[in-house]
Amino acid sequence: MMFVDTGALFARYDPRDARHQHATSFWELLAESGEPLATSNFVISELLTLLARRTTYAFAAARAKEIYSSGECEILRPTAEVETKAVIYLELYQGHQVSFSDCVSFVLMEREGIRDVFAFDQHFRQAGFVVHP
Repeated sequence: MMFVDTGALFARYDPRDARHQHATSFWELLAESGEPLATSNFVISELLTLLARRTTYAFAAARAKEIYSSGECEILRPTAEVETKAVIYLELYQGHQVSFSDCVSFVLMEREGIRDVFAFDQHFRQAGFVVHP
């Protein structure tokens, strides 16, 4: 299973993003491979806020409907325990500008046994995960 982070989703949906071509090419490879994908509701929240601010709110809403209806990614949701454990990462990576959403992702990935992540964010590598592409 491959976890998908905000930057990878944003680059996929915004053709003006510098990594758009790279992201869409990797999405195609993932689709061909049949690799199961997962993300989190925190990642989706970050994505939709970013899309709304950098494109339009209508575009962000359309992507939200697409994501929720497609079943392309399993959407993981943290418990209070996961969020509490994420605070440990927030403390551990202080000075690295890691987001709380990334910290929640780290704990969710550990909980689900996911080692691979589609991301352009090097914080995942720092936390010991395998970053793709």
